[in-house]
Amino acid sequence: MADMAEINKRFDIHEMANAKRAEIEKYVCNIYCCHSTGCKSSGSDDLIALIHSILNEKGLSERVRVVATGCMGLCAQGPLIRVEIKGKKDVLFKRVDLEITKAVMEDYVLKALDTQGEFTPPENLSEHILSLDLPFFKKQEKVVLKNAGHIDPEDIKEYMAHGGYLALEKALKTMTPAEVVEEIKKSGLRGRGGGGFSTGMKWELAAKVPTVDEKFIICNGDEGDPGAYMDRSILEGDPHAVIEGMMIAAYAIGATSGWFYVRAEYPLAVERLQKAIQACKKNRLLGNNIMGTDFCFNVDIRLGAGAFVCGEETALIHSIEGARGTPRPRPPYPTNKGLWGKPSCVNNVETLANVSKILLKGADWFASFGTETSKGTKVFALTGQVEHSGLIEVPMGTTISQIVNEIGGGVPQGKKLKAVQTGGPSGGVIPAQYMDMPVCYEELKKVGSIMGSGGMIVIDDSSDMVSLAKFYLDFTVDESCGKCAPCRIGGKQMLTLLDKINRGRGKQKDLDLLKQIAFAMQKASLCGLGQTAPNPVLSTLRFYENEYTQKLLDAPKEDK
Repeated sequence: MADMAEINKRFDIHEMANAKRAEIEKYVCNIYCCHSTGCKSSGSDDLIALIHSILNEKGLSERVRVVATGCMGLCAQGPLIRVEIKGKKDVLFKRVDLEITKAVMEDYVLKALDTQGEFTPPENLSEHILSLDLPFFKKQEKVVLKNAGHIDPEDIKEYMAHGGYLALEKALKTMTPAEVVEEIKKSGLRGRGGGGFSTGMKWELAAKVPTVDEKFIICNGDEGDPGAYMDRSILEGDPHAVIEGMMIAAYAIGATSGWFYVRAEYPLAVERLQKAIQACKKNRLLGNNIMGTDFCFNVDIRLGAGAFVCGEETALIHSIEGARGTPRPRPPYPTNKGLWGKPSCVNNVETLANVSKILLKGADWFASFGTETSKGTKVFALTGQVEHSGLIEVPMGTTISQIVNEIGGGVPQGKKLKAVQTGGPSGGVIPAQYMDMPVCYEELKKVGSIMGSGGMIVIDDSSDMVSLAKFYLDFTVDESCGKCAPCRIGGKQMLTLLDKINRGRGKQKDLDLLKQIAFAMQKASLCGLGQTAPNPVLSTLRFYENEYTQKLLDAPKEDK
């Protein structure tokens, strides 16, 4: 039987990365096709098949590489195809169908391959070309999304060719667990799932808990905010980055097993995560004696059934155990008593996706982005009434105006910006007069909103803020687990009052009662769902109370 050194030599990540880079370098042209959920739903599978068919017919499969990638960002413009030909400027094609794909191949790719120097796409394709010099692309800073849209997420060798698993190797072979924890603490990385708690501090607390027999690391992929798809896109476009981050976290805290908790409504993310885990096992990156060290670790996946409350870590843990997903009081915190009563550390998808970059480039590099208290970058799903909606990543501290007006291209159809809603149904609305406010944990809190997982919805001046508040409260009332009375009863009472006001049947005392119940929910609810559910109502009352009072004035006289 071969010894351990020989076994590990067969799966040397440096050799695999070099071999993949050499393979890629042979191609004259790379065609990247967005293969995320959004573009797949618009037919990108058929487009990729057509491209392969044309290349095979022309005998060009050895010169042109076709890559099915994760999200490229400009989701509303999909399906997207980016063509990179050596010696020529990259070209990005938008809203591509079968007819346009055929034209891209025949009128641009095939002719450009046989043309020396620059070759401009013909006029018939001009309306389908997106400039890569758009602020949408130029104003971003990609850390977590660095690989998304540039690699095949189902090929572990491509991930390695872009530096994948070098951070894990560095941690296992040159750092102690305590040194890893200290580096993450020094970086200033905070949880990207909503609470913003120091990741390094959470790891330190988990590491200090003695391991009796098992300790767990859990990845929270139960993204449930309306309009949010950051975690889904990361898992679809770069699943190995999250796995590597989880493995480093496990080494740092002494975990023996890992669990991915992902929404069942994300089938593509789950499929790619499963393939990534299988590839890791095949290449001895999961299991026993990883990379020839004493580190042993395995992971598994649990599917969430779409309960918003299971984004709360104790409800999530109950769900993994097979119980009803309801929160429990804390303390004890999961770091002391979590999954099956064992010490457990819960981190969000985006949080873990940052980890390998921090270890490779250093805590100081990561901390060079952002503000004094909010370090690094943040991924947002920019949606709503904005010209360029999609997935973006910017340094913490970037102003709302820069995000909406520069990266997003502003509000379309000549309408004016009224507000931006952040933090999903648990967040608040931020009026247009605060658009120069930097986006970071503390500043958002000052105006009654939160970072959340990264949803950012742009609202124009045609929107009714009372109806908006009712929409979000309706969602949280429906998603309440019903365990505690403040959330179960208070939320329903608030929704009844909002509905009454919205129908023009409200009275002034109803506004006072709304605030009274909201404050009671914030103070007495068991978990974050109930504590933050009143935020949309309170923030719209704070900044747009005139819209509430107008509905009171419009009420029939006999109801006043």
